[in-house]
Amino acid sequence: MPEDATSPQRQVLLYLMAGGVAALANFGSRFVFSRWMPFELAVIAAFGVGLLTGFTLMRRYVFAAATRPLSHQATGYVLVNLFAAVQTLVISSILLRLVLPPTVIGLPAAAVAHAVGVIVPVVSSYFGHRWITFR
Repeated sequence: MPEDATSPQRQVLLYLMAGGVAALANFGSRFVFSRWMPFELAVIAAFGVGLLTGFTLMRRYVFAAATRPLSHQATGYVLVNLFAAVQTLVISSILLRLVLPPTVIGLPAAAVAHAVGVIVPVVSSYFGHRWITFR
């Protein structure tokens, strides 16, 4: 029997796909922001790009059945992602400043640190959005 649009497996798959696009927007924009600001500020600015991308995709494709008003969804989304932003910033900064050598497998440490920082909050964000943002 094929999965319907509301099956938990389909929702997780769509979440990972939408989150992946948002993470790429976040990750890629950090390189642009890093031209004009320090690493930590660039990580925060890039997180904003990912935040807008993710909210749009999540609302449209992952949690489309949500019935809460847009303003409540947006508020919940920002709150859940503030927690994720702290995780991203702390993990990225610790890796860059204290753990990683200047290059890792031929890549700049800042790129590797930020990539890991973006990946870490995937699970906590999914449940936060499912239970808070788009319930």
